[in-house]
Amino acid sequence: MSSIGTSKGILEVGKFALYVSLPILLMYNLANNSENMKKLIQKRPYIVHPPEGPRPPSPEELREMARELARKKNIR
Repeated sequence: MSSIGTSKGILEVGKFALYVSLPILLMYNLANNSENMKKLIQKRPYIVHPPEGPRPPSPEELREMARELARKKNIR
């Protein structure tokens, strides 16, 4: 085995270790610091509800409106 092959192998192992460990360590640091979590949660709300609009008529009101429409049709 040549010396170039082993140095590339060590480099690949080092890059792989860095790529795997860096996100894990960052998430561990973020999750264990409660102040960071509070800032993150307040910065980006999870659910944003739209403003509430007018409520639809109740079933009784719908029945009454249907009766009135039927009466108007019968009158004509």
